[in-house]
Amino acid sequence: MTSSKLETQIESFFALPLVELSTERRQEALAVFAAFKDALNRGEIRAASRDTGGQWIVHQWVKRGILLGFRLGGLVDYSIDDNFRFYDKETYPTKRLTINDGVRIVPGGSTVRDGAHVGQGVTIMPPAFINVGAYVDDGTMVDSHALIGSCAQVGKRCHVSAAAQIGGVLEPVGAMPVIIEDEVLVGGNCGVYEGAIVRERAILASGVILTGSTPIFDAVRGEVYRREGEKPLEVPPGAVVVPGSRAITVGAAKDWGLSVYAPIIIKYRDDKTEASVKLEEFLR
Repeated sequence: MTSSKLETQIESFFALPLVELSTERRQEALAVFAAFKDALNRGEIRAASRDTGGQWIVHQWVKRGILLGFRLGGLVDYSIDDNFRFYDKETYPTKRLTINDGVRIVPGGSTVRDGAHVGQGVTIMPPAFINVGAYVDDGTMVDSHALIGSCAQVGKRCHVSAAAQIGGVLEPVGAMPVIIEDEVLVGGNCGVYEGAIVRERAILASGVILTGSTPIFDAVRGEVYRREGEKPLEVPPGAVVVPGSRAITVGAAKDWGLSVYAPIIIKYRDDKTEASVKLEEFLR
């Protein structure tokens, strides 16, 4: 089924209230959703993708398709045994990967939800979680206690370090999901949320937190980067970002000597940086 035909059918079923779906029509909707989810798994459709100018475009119909799956699915028992009990939507079971998928999943309790694309050569260290609609491209490492949220887009040969949180953004459907471009290193205990975009080869040092309302201070170029209207917060290509602080200069907070968190770009990638962050291929 072509993506344009899928889009038309998804939009049609999404527009119908669930109470108006007869048993027969619900089965038709589930068949369309199954084809939609297969395309998500293969990476043929995505919640967001780059246009020819390098800008990211949100595909709202894909998000609606994911939401349709939640609407259509009934709650079922996915329990392993009496000690490990799980209940979730029947439309979103655990993704069934095989040895032919070329994904390395180290034993220890990781989960990939069906409807997420996981590329060739991806390594998942336990425990980690990759949610529906996420796209994790070839050769990326998802480390222990890391989260790849719903609809998040992660590029090739990235390293999402231990305890890093890559937020998704499924709703509202028009909102940009979090984007991590190719060869980005996300340090341990980082958090990227609210549709922030981390451009290719950037490095987020351990503990950096980025949200839609977080300004980034570029100490190299003398710029301040913010979300502006519909334009999301962006980390420039090759930027090295560290957690910092800035003084509050007004009111009681100034008298008390308080400061607030501020991510700072302290440099851009160079030969020395490349040597310190080189990803070892033999680990993959």
